Amino acid sequence: MIERLRLGFAEAIGTMILIVGGPGTAVLATGHFFPTGSVHVLGVALAFGLSLLVAAYAIGSISGCHINPAVTLGLWAIGKTKTRELPFYLVGQIVGGLVGGLVIYVIAKASSTSFSARATGFASNGYGVHSPGGFKLGAVMLAEVFFTAVFVFVIASTSRRSMPVGMTGVTVGLTLTVIHLISIPIDNTSVNPARSLATAVFQGSWALNQLWVFLIFPTVGGVLGAAAWRALRPASDEQTEDVSEAVAPAPYGRRPLPG
Repeated sequence: MIERLRLGFAEAIGTMILIVGGPGTAVLATGHFFPTGSVHVLGVALAFGLSLLVAAYAIGSISGCHINPAVTLGLWAIGKTKTRELPFYLVGQIVGGLVGGLVIYVIAKASSTSFSARATGFASNGYGVHSPGGFKLGAVMLAEVFFTAVFVFVIASTSRRSMPVGMTGVTVGLTLTVIHLISIPIDNTSVNPARSLATAVFQGSWALNQLWVFLIFPTVGGVLGAAAWRALRPASDEQTEDVSEAVAPAPYGRRPLPG
């Protein structure tokens, strides 16, 4: 039980880092506060990727640094996350995401300029009139399934025997960056239900009404991406199932990282 509590706490910290780094950049370094000096799409995409990279090296050896319910459920579906650990992953991710959203909200409200999470959108995910590019629901559903599947496919691939341990965080961080570069104009990029929840609760109106899309379709994509890796992986290149967790357990972390 103590080990599973440590796992959940690590996931909470990692998810908080991701939310403060990603949506935090979108809220505080674009739009309302910096309409002319915004970091724009490139800056926000890099913020998400770098935040994930930092979290991976910080907690990867403790929990694997899923920090995303779609990742956890995808890896669970192919047997790479234990059922008894599932609630600790998911609760940790949700709580950490909400704490990260609260940190952004408190900082933004403390500005000398008038700030409204409802009016600005608070970096929430959306479709239709709430999509940055005006993309309709069908396009957003497809994007979330596809890009989450790609993301989880890459994460699952880090379990292969030939994957250099120190490159795991870099690989997944760059993958998340590329995904954001492509899909921020579509729906502000979710690929992570905890990320979507963390901003929607503070936006409080349309984001909550559209939240179901960003809970369901990233999860579907995560399962599909993990299943695709399971089907395609070379058996000789997969980490053996009986390797000690202290040496090289689950994908995307749970093994010693440099530093």
